[in-house]
Amino acid sequence: MAIFFTKNETAKKIPPVKVGLEKDVQKLFEKNLEEILNIKFLATEYSTSFGGRIDSLGIDNNGSPVIIEYKKGQNDSVINQGLSYLRWLLDHKADFEALVRKMNIDADIDWASPRVICVAESYNKFDLDTADLLPMNIELLRYQLYENNILLVEPEVQRKVKISTSEVFERGEKQKREFKDHIHYTVADHLKSASPKLQEIFSMLKEQISALDESIIEEAKAKYIAYKLTTNFCDVVILRDALKIFLNIPSGELDDPDTIARDLTKPKPIGHWGNGDYEVKLEREEDIPKIMSLIKQSYTYNK
Repeated sequence: MAIFFTKNETAKKIPPVKVGLEKDVQKLFEKNLEEILNIKFLATEYSTSFGGRIDSLGIDNNGSPVIIEYKKGQNDSVINQGLSYLRWLLDHKADFEALVRKMNIDADIDWASPRVICVAESYNKFDLDTADLLPMNIELLRYQLYENNILLVEPEVQRKVKISTSEVFERGEKQKREFKDHIHYTVADHLKSASPKLQEIFSMLKEQISALDESIIEEAKAKYIAYKLTTNFCDVVILRDALKIFLNIPSGELDDPDTIARDLTKPKPIGHWGNGDYEVKLEREEDIPKIMSLIKQSYTYNK
C-alpha cells in the first residue's frame, strides 16, 4: 500500500525502507504488542521441550493464548512452525498458566480459542493456500516499514474453505486429545438466542460494518462476534432483544454527540466482554445510523 505525506494540498509518497534483521521486527512488535495487536506480551524465544523456540508468546484480552511467528524469507515455513508450537502448547497448558501467573496477569485462560499469528512482509501462494485449507483460523499479518519511522500493519485477507477438522487433525488418539479443546464458533450459534426482530437488526448492522472495508474480518468468539482489521474495532454481544456493542477506543477519545455510549472506565473500571472502553446498546433499527457513526470512529482509530 502506498502511503503519502500531505502538506498544503501537496502529496508526496513516503518510500518504504529495507527491513534489516527479522529479530529487529520481532523486537519492535514485542515492545509494542499491546499497542499494535491488543495482546499482552509474556515471553520471547520461549523454549519448548522438543528444542524449538516460540518467537513471541502472549495472551489477548479474552484470555486466549497467542503464538506469534515472524517470517523474513519467502521459504520460511512459518505457518507449519506456528501449528507445531500450538500442538506443543496445548499439551503443556500448565507451563503457560504458570507463566501468566508469574507475569502477574489476572486472566481466565480460554483454551478453547488459542491463536496463531504469522507476521511477514509478504506471503506466497503456498502460504495462502495452506491457511485457507486449515479448519482453524491462522492470522496472517503483513507489515511494511517506511521512512519517517512509519510502520504499516494490515491483515492478509483470506478465503476460508470449510472442511472437516477430522480430516486434518484427528488422526490418532494423541492428536484428538491435543486439538479437542479448539472449538469453532459461528455467528449462527450466537443468533440462536436472539428474537427474529433482533436477527434482522443484526443483519443490517453487519452489512453496514462489512461495507466499511473489504479487509474487515468477522470472527465469532465464545462470548461475542468480533469485527477487526489487525485488531478488533467492534465486538458485538447478542442478547434476546438487544445488541451490546463494545468499541475499542480509549476513554475520552469518542465523539458521542447523542451521549448514547457508556464509558466503562468511569467512575471505576467495569469488567466486560469485548475490547475497548465504550459500550453502546442497540435495540431499535432506527438507531443504527447513530451507532454506526460511533463504530466508524473505532474503525478509523484502529485502522
